[in-house]
Amino acid sequence: MRTPLRITYKSTETSPAFDALIHERADRLERLHPRITGCRVVVEVPYRKSGTGKVALAVDVEVDVPSRNTVVGKDVEARREKKEDHTITINRAFDAVERQLSKITEVLRDREAKNHEAAGESGVVVRVFPEEGYGSIEVRDSPELTFTRNAVVGDLFDELEVGMVVHVTRATTEGPMGPQARSVRLLGRAKSAS
Repeated sequence: MRTPLRITYKSTETSPAFDALIHERADRLERLHPRITGCRVVVEVPYRKSGTGKVALAVDVEVDVPSRNTVVGKDVEARREKKEDHTITINRAFDAVERQLSKITEVLRDREAKNHEAAGESGVVVRVFPEEGYGSIEVRDSPELTFTRNAVVGDLFDELEVGMVVHVTRATTEGPMGPQARSVRLLGRAKSAS
């Protein structure tokens, strides 16, 4: 985090046990979601009418993530008369933040995958069958991609030669001959034999 964790207690005294749990949960958040830039936690006893035996405890967790609104998790639980364990309140507030950050991370991964897919990759033409109107391209860490005449950008299918470096965008579905290229764009001439 760029800014240190801030813990504030309102209408209650500080608690070393709460501090330790909050630090532990904030560290876990940062390990799971390294893009976090700041985290603030407020532990408070909300106003209550006099004469009530139970006192509520509220926990608010606010996390700053770049290019997003502040992610907020809250929980309120009434104090138990016999068992005063409020760690569950802290944990539930942090769990709510974790769920939201997981959704944000999932959306970012999907966006990056789509951008990567749209960006394509380079490959080398390994076969061209001009009469049949198709060929295949070798790409790194993948089976060969089959392409058709229509997939070649700029109507340059007839210019393709074995060994040429091309820019490939994969199709999202497989064709009858397996993985296929959605588009193929010429980048350079044939690789020299070495």
